[in-house]
Amino acid sequence: MASSTVENYAKEIFLSSQRTGDKVVPMGTVSEALGVSPGTATAMAKKLESDGLAVYKPRAGVSLTDKGRDLAVQMVRRHRLVEYFLFEILKMDWSEIHEEAESLEHAISDRLLARLDTFLGHPSSDPHGDPIPSADGSFSTPKVIPLGECTDGQSVLISRITDQDSAFLHYVSQNELRPGSEIKVIRHDKAGQSVEVQLGSGATKTLGGPAADKILVCVQP
Repeated sequence: MASSTVENYAKEIFLSSQRTGDKVVPMGTVSEALGVSPGTATAMAKKLESDGLAVYKPRAGVSLTDKGRDLAVQMVRRHRLVEYFLFEILKMDWSEIHEEAESLEHAISDRLLARLDTFLGHPSSDPHGDPIPSADGSFSTPKVIPLGECTDGQSVLISRITDQDSAFLHYVSQNELRPGSEIKVIRHDKAGQSVEVQLGSGATKTLGGPAADKILVCVQP
């Protein structure tokens, strides 16, 4: 059975690869995401390789084997189902659930996870809009683009929030920008690097470029 540290590394390598589209993840990316030194991250990458979970290439980075990917996907499934349970059933604030799920994902058994999935009705995404893998490891990711890349006049549906920092989650929640919300892009200000949107309530809101890039949307027909 993999340790919680091994599970965390496999999950982070997988998520980083998903974000960039690159199979090989630089060690600097891994160390920064997990809050450890590059040397510590490299040592763990070598351990993952010895366990058959990853392939480490000096000066290039680390990639998961099929075995490592299976472990990572199951950890992602655990994390996101726990988040859904904490948010939908226990009514915890969505800015709190990520940290709690980080601990609980390592403790929950496969049997309990299966019962939890059934109890919740097999949700396809967590409260942040991230897809929840099924029991066989499959999952679908809708085609999305950052809000900042939309054109003026487009109506869009917010699909995912990529930044799970509690302060940012409070910001989007207070401004009607949760996943599932429909908004309309009014105009871009290239000089000011901002985008103005119309919220579902009819109010308008101006977002800075960095904030808009953390909100992924589906363009409405």
